[in-house]
Amino acid sequence: MAEGTPHGMREKVKEKYAELAVASQGDAEASCCGSSCGCGGDSGVASEADTAVRVSDLSGGSYSEDERSGLPEGAVGASLGCGNPTALATLSPGEVVLDLGSGGGIDVLLSAKRVSPGGRAYGLDMTDEMLELANENREKSGVENAEFLKGHIEDVPLPDGHVDVVISNCVINLSDDKPAVIREAFRVLKPGGRFAVSDVVFLGDKAELPADVLETVGLWTGCVAGALAKDEYEGLLSEAGFGDVSVEVTSTYDPEAVDGLDTEEKREALRRVPAASAFVRATKLEGI
Repeated sequence: MAEGTPHGMREKVKEKYAELAVASQGDAEASCCGSSCGCGGDSGVASEADTAVRVSDLSGGSYSEDERSGLPEGAVGASLGCGNPTALATLSPGEVVLDLGSGGGIDVLLSAKRVSPGGRAYGLDMTDEMLELANENREKSGVENAEFLKGHIEDVPLPDGHVDVVISNCVINLSDDKPAVIREAFRVLKPGGRFAVSDVVFLGDKAELPADVLETVGLWTGCVAGALAKDEYEGLLSEAGFGDVSVEVTSTYDPEAVDGLDTEEKREALRRVPAASAFVRATKLEGI
């Protein structure tokens, strides 16, 4: 892994997502961008209700009522992201879509409907409990052109040039080896294929944030501490061979709302280098 202890982050994420998969089968809504996310500790700084409100703010309510009502409750309740990547790419019948870190399957099921007839949607997840939940949701929804694969987003179990669109929802920031994730997305895309993900970025140099501020934000949000800076994300995509790269900020964290930023100095640091949800787009140019 590129950062930290090898596989350390991955095991934390796997453990937490297993817990979230089980929890989502009850009444509580799970959320990546909350304190119970896989990359954060059990900080206890936010209640489940606070987390649900927070992720709603981050995603901007981007799943429509029609989208939510057409899916099993388990898929909606296990939506772990910070946006709606299916809204980023104009999906067409016959296309093949891959969702990196598919969780309970909401984005895979939505994509499968949009590429039907003739298309297919794959979801990739490393957590057995999430895969079980996703397959249950697929069966309940009656969607036949969706398939869930077990594996890691740094090593996608699909052949070269197999998919038209790669999507992901607040997952790439959880990886300890983000360059490998971007390279794999590039590899499995067909020439002309699109990369369209929702993710979390820092708007500035994360190294400028004091360690205690970064730790506080990481505990409060769970998944943000591992996020890339916006220009780093753009650079990784360009280095992998992508063109038409863009990172569009959709919402930012309010320092005043972050529990633990208890001084104006700390809040000002996060204002200078904000954390934000963003739509990230790129294209695998023809002939590459």
